[in-house]
Amino acid sequence: MKRYSKQSGLTLTELVVVIATMAILVVFGLPAVRALLGSFESQNGARSMIGAALASARAIAAKEQHYAGVRFQEDEAGDQYMIFIIHDYDKTGLNPGFRAIEGVKPIKLPDNSGVMDLMVRVASGATSSDAETTDEKPITAQYLDDTNAQNLGPDQKNRYVTDTTTFSIIFAPGGRLVVRDVRVRNKDGIYRPDNSIPDKISMDKIFNSPTNIQNNNVGLFVQDDYAELGLGAEFSRNKFVIYDKTQFDKLDAQGRYDYIKGLDMVYINPYTGTIINNLQ
Repeated sequence: MKRYSKQSGLTLTELVVVIATMAILVVFGLPAVRALLGSFESQNGARSMIGAALASARAIAAKEQHYAGVRFQEDEAGDQYMIFIIHDYDKTGLNPGFRAIEGVKPIKLPDNSGVMDLMVRVASGATSSDAETTDEKPITAQYLDDTNAQNLGPDQKNRYVTDTTTFSIIFAPGGRLVVRDVRVRNKDGIYRPDNSIPDKISMDKIFNSPTNIQNNNVGLFVQDDYAELGLGAEFSRNKFVIYDKTQFDKLDAQGRYDYIKGLDMVYINPYTGTIINNLQ
């Protein structure tokens, strides 16, 4: 007499349901996974690029025997760059005056990555004295509100976001990281240049005025003469955060603040110029 054992398994219908469910999960899950991986790749890429730029700036300071460093700043399109700068009183006409190093192109950070120093300037008027002051304070949620007209400059951009994404890291001639006042200006030393005025002409291809950038296609970045845009003298930095620009742009003011305050601070070794993570 034959005995038949009861076999367990999936029916064809059940198998089809499982496969369909897995397919749906893959379809909906892939964008999130890709976004997460892209974020990691962008941040790691930005970290590596910044580390290489800092090493180059430190070498330039030692070679030229002048204060030199890296300036982080966005262009008119909102892309953030690293610009190599060097102290030059003779050309800028300012004791804290820095200019772009000639012949060295700015380096664009990955599209979705940005850096912030989490500090903002106090003075935001349109006078030369406002641009000269280095008074500052930590950023708060209220300064990250793009819907608040008081936060917007004449260009209708958030002046405090412009401010916190614009900062410099400076090395002394001996190679040591220093914190000192910095004000970046065009190499011609012109205050608020305007090429329509004979004695206000600046052909600086890197730092210039909003007028010359927009009307004359001269310059890539606005110089530190425009406190009303969030750009003026400030102290150089020894730490910053790397953030996801896409995520930041989707959040409201409080969400932005919570997001950036939750990021790991990136520190710079003052003796070697290398990046140190999670130093508390």
